[in-house]
Amino acid sequence: MFIQFFTLLICYLLGSFPSGYIAARLIAGIDLRELGSGSTGATNVLRHVGKFPALIVFLFDVFKGIAAILLSRALQLDEFWQIAAGVSSLSGHIWPIWLKGKGGKAVATGLGVFLGISWQVGLGSLGIFLISLTIWRIVSLSSIFAAISLPILMYFHFKENISTAYLLISFIAMALVLWRHRSNLIRIKNGNEPKIGKFS
Repeated sequence: MFIQFFTLLICYLLGSFPSGYIAARLIAGIDLRELGSGSTGATNVLRHVGKFPALIVFLFDVFKGIAAILLSRALQLDEFWQIAAGVSSLSGHIWPIWLKGKGGKAVATGLGVFLGISWQVGLGSLGIFLISLTIWRIVSLSSIFAAISLPILMYFHFKENISTAYLLISFIAMALVLWRHRSNLIRIKNGNEPKIGKFS
């Protein structure tokens, strides 16, 4: 069991790497936790630092999720330990040890986890995100739609070969994203959620 728990620790620490926080500190000299949504994810970087830093942060956060799945598979862990590794990475991103538990909203890292499990499911959820973003221009709403799509995409991709572990992580990821966006849901309901290009 040592290798399994050691893997979870590594994935948590990898997920905890505060790429958005570091980018904002180095480039703009600001603490993202004190601005906008308070998230250290790519969207808050976009709002307060710029497009290119946000893209780099997004790609790195996606990598954290992919790396967790690939590492657990390389160590020949079974599917339940693979999803545990993915959840550990998500947990690290949301509750990073380095930032006293105040991190991002798990969207990019969650995308990475599902790209690692099934690139088709990962790209499918990304496609839903982009379609929603094109129509409504609201990142949080697009993230919520993408999260809700995960169990559906996972089920129809694997169909009769769907594993309990993979279906479980799709519901866990969906629940985490919805929970992290609870304040956004209130603003969406009230009609005052910022749109892309309108970050006042």
